[in-house]
Amino acid sequence: MTAPGFLAGSRWFHIPAHRPFVLDLAQGLYDALSTEGPEALARAIVLVPTRRGARALTEAFLQVSGGRAILPPQIRPLGDLEEGEPPFEPGDLVLDLPPAISPLRRQFELIGLVKAHEARLSRTLDAVAAFEMADALGGFLDSLQIEEADQTGDLDHIVTGDLAEHWQVSRDFLQATLRAWPRRLEALGMSDISARRIALLRKLADAWRDHPPPAILIAAGSTGTAPATADLLTVIANAPRGVVILPGLDGELAASAWIEVDEQHPQGAMKRLLARAGLDRNKVALWPASHELSSWGRWRRRLINEALRPPVATADWLGVIESLRDEGKSEGLDPIVEGFRGLSLVSAQSQDEAATVAALLLREVLELPGKTAALVAPDQGLARRVTAKLLTWGIVPDASMGMALAASACGRLVEHLSRLMADPLDPVRWLAVLKHPLARFGMLPEDLARQVAILERDGLRGPRPASWAALSARLSAKVRDPVDGQQILTLADQMAGLVSGCDSDVVVDRARALTEALEVLTADPSGSTGELWADQAGEALAALFSGLIDEAMPVPPTSARGFADLLGRLMARQAVKPGPATHPRLRILGAIEARLIHADRLILSGLEEGIWPQGAPADPFLSRPMRKALGLPPPERRVGLSAHDFAQAACAPQVILLHSERHGDAPAVKSRWLWRLETLARGAEVQLPGRSDVLHWARQLDAAPGYAPQKRPAPRPPVADRPRALAVTRIEALTRDPYAVWARDILKLYPMARPDEVIEARARGTAIHAAFERFVLAHPVALPPEAAEIFAGLYLEALVEAGVPHEALARESALARQASLWVAELEAARRADGRRLHVELKGELTLAAPAGPFVLSARADRIEVSTDGHGHILDYKTGKAPSKKHVETGFSPQLTLTAAILAAGGFPALGPLKPGDLTYLEVTGRKPAGKVEVRATSGEDASQAAAEALEGLTRLVARFDDPAEPYLSRTAPQFVKLYPGDYDHLARVFEWSTSGDEGGEE
Repeated sequence: MTAPGFLAGSRWFHIPAHRPFVLDLAQGLYDALSTEGPEALARAIVLVPTRRGARALTEAFLQVSGGRAILPPQIRPLGDLEEGEPPFEPGDLVLDLPPAISPLRRQFELIGLVKAHEARLSRTLDAVAAFEMADALGGFLDSLQIEEADQTGDLDHIVTGDLAEHWQVSRDFLQATLRAWPRRLEALGMSDISARRIALLRKLADAWRDHPPPAILIAAGSTGTAPATADLLTVIANAPRGVVILPGLDGELAASAWIEVDEQHPQGAMKRLLARAGLDRNKVALWPASHELSSWGRWRRRLINEALRPPVATADWLGVIESLRDEGKSEGLDPIVEGFRGLSLVSAQSQDEAATVAALLLREVLELPGKTAALVAPDQGLARRVTAKLLTWGIVPDASMGMALAASACGRLVEHLSRLMADPLDPVRWLAVLKHPLARFGMLPEDLARQVAILERDGLRGPRPASWAALSARLSAKVRDPVDGQQILTLADQMAGLVSGCDSDVVVDRARALTEALEVLTADPSGSTGELWADQAGEALAALFSGLIDEAMPVPPTSARGFADLLGRLMARQAVKPGPATHPRLRILGAIEARLIHADRLILSGLEEGIWPQGAPADPFLSRPMRKALGLPPPERRVGLSAHDFAQAACAPQVILLHSERHGDAPAVKSRWLWRLETLARGAEVQLPGRSDVLHWARQLDAAPGYAPQKRPAPRPPVADRPRALAVTRIEALTRDPYAVWARDILKLYPMARPDEVIEARARGTAIHAAFERFVLAHPVALPPEAAEIFAGLYLEALVEAGVPHEALARESALARQASLWVAELEAARRADGRRLHVELKGELTLAAPAGPFVLSARADRIEVSTDGHGHILDYKTGKAPSKKHVETGFSPQLTLTAAILAAGGFPALGPLKPGDLTYLEVTGRKPAGKVEVRATSGEDASQAAAEALEGLTRLVARFDDPAEPYLSRTAPQFVKLYPGDYDHLARVFEWSTSGDEGGEE
């Protein structure tokens, strides 16, 4: 058998960054091996870094073969070894290696290990804290195993007296866990994941060193970051028919700059690999299929490499630019302009705009037959935004990061139900569970929807019920139909049983109880729960619960809330891959996965510091000196690997760099790589090309042409439908916001209480009114010695009746004590002159109006009749009372109109009385505990105020008796922020009040 030409010289090759890696690799192998017969290519073994890279290479062979049927090589991923897949486990290679522990079981075991040694951290860890600590410990163990550092547990040498005491605490904890973890794995008969992978690589290297495979053996695309991988690459290169192909080695970087390449440089990983293999950079040859010259590709690669050269080697950038231009003169072009051809930059204002731009750029490619596009998104949040935007066009991209299980339909149901088990009376969670698309309870969807609607209206809206009995009593009182009532109570009892079905704090028991509850909740009329466990998300959820039930015994006992937190974290890190129905020409990739992928258009997003590159992660266990003492790499090594991925991607034929000026709520800093490219371009007096058209498209997507903001609504109902009777409080609404009167008093649109409504403020007002009424009725004349204690008791009793949660009563008790002392003094002072007290009296006054009689009514909180024949009107407030100006201008006419009714004899129990003081009593319990706010004094002042208010009301009624008079929204805009209305959303107040069209009508 003749040897392929590429085996004749160097066994180390590289494919330049501007070349399509997998296509060149496939083309080179196809050209060299297809001539030897159909089986020659099939016998070859190709090792690539990832599974996605393996799939991409398989597709590349189909492309280079011209669509003819071929037997491709054996393509295997180095980064994802599985049992039974040669060449990784041929023969007896793994007979003495225990099986790897599953990732989920490992997480649970590490949680138990951390909990067992929590005393060394001088803290008590709950399940969630133990989870976070176990996660960090797992990363530390992985680092030790990948770098093959000392794992004996002897860490005394890594802490010196110069380091802080907390590092010594960390050392003791790590030392204990390092000794305990191998013993636990041995007891389980398993090995750690990374340790087993490294052992496999070592055994494979030993086997191939002693007995090299007869087939062509190629390792392609790996930079040999792990020592075991680097040594395996060296063994492959030394095999008789072995070849190593490096991605994007910069053979043109000046020798002086190569010396300065450090951990953060794109070439840092390959420099370490070549040094470990004892190979000079100049000995790495160009892969035969990559010899095709392209002007833009050569200069693009030079520009990217120059922009990312070590900082100490950038002092002569201007000289480098001149040197490049001198080289380009022989070709009659400007190398800088030529290198930037096909490269463009888009700076979006926000992450959402960046996602829209990315989606549009991907969508644009679909208009070009056969063209492909890929988005490289290190930020998974941005990737998911782009996926969501593409879905609006019915496009599902092939997204490598998938979707978090927590974001799937079944994951959201589990989240809500687990939270409900921690807080069984949360109405919002109840509704989230009952209205979930997977919820069935053995009923047809329409039957369940009807029962849930009644349960929501009559049981779950308003204040949270204090107990199951309180919820049942509320439903029994409100549901009129006995059949409906029985069905709703049965449904509520079912829910109560589901969410309170586990008394054990053992995680396994909680998982089993939650699983059983999910089965009951999602069972259809036939009893099937197939929808819950269907598709990829359902399968992932089933695997998670199976692991929790079978393997979570090491996890410490936890409360229902702690279990919900733990479950949420597990689901958040569990990725659900997209289904098979994805678009074949659009991909969304992570930075590592994009290394070997070819696309006609490549969009590089997340070019902000902290995103790409990510900041050096904080190590909770080790300082930098401690890491160095252990032989672990510095955190900056990740930056260098990210820089290599960026350099590879940026050399593609058509590249769009996407940057967002803001990340979240804060300004974003441009990625150091983007900043360097722009600096290099400015030095060459060249502008980076942009895509202003795409930015324009993105900003026009939500901008409807000819958009006219909604004008202030102005309904004009027939006079016959307009109210002929209103209370004084509704007159206040008619003065400030006539639209609210139209909605409530004409259309009869009564606001519904919100589920789990915060009721303290409203309940406090109700309780103060009730306490004053009961106190006065019980003690109309003389005050008892314990008046303050009695009033405080009445107030707290009324708060409980109003539904204030018990946890809020402690605060209210303190306020009640202060308020009751003030009330006792107030009552003693006001009763000193022998006045008679009347509470909650109802009065009416009929006015003549153009459309017929109009009845004004009032319910006075308190009227005090003094011996001089004046009726003093008091109104209780637990908040700020209306100002004197608001009362005088008619915006707060409650007291003055009540005085007008009193003066006209509208309170039958009292007869006509002269208006006395018109007073608000502010009762807060704070400092001061209360205030007496007089808005008009007894005598002429109060009488005049009442007469003016009545005159103003007469004009107001006459105005609205005119059929042309509209019920405008918010005629007193100064109250918009002070008093938000129940109908502001219906009136679209925000839209018309911020558009400059307040004066318009519609």
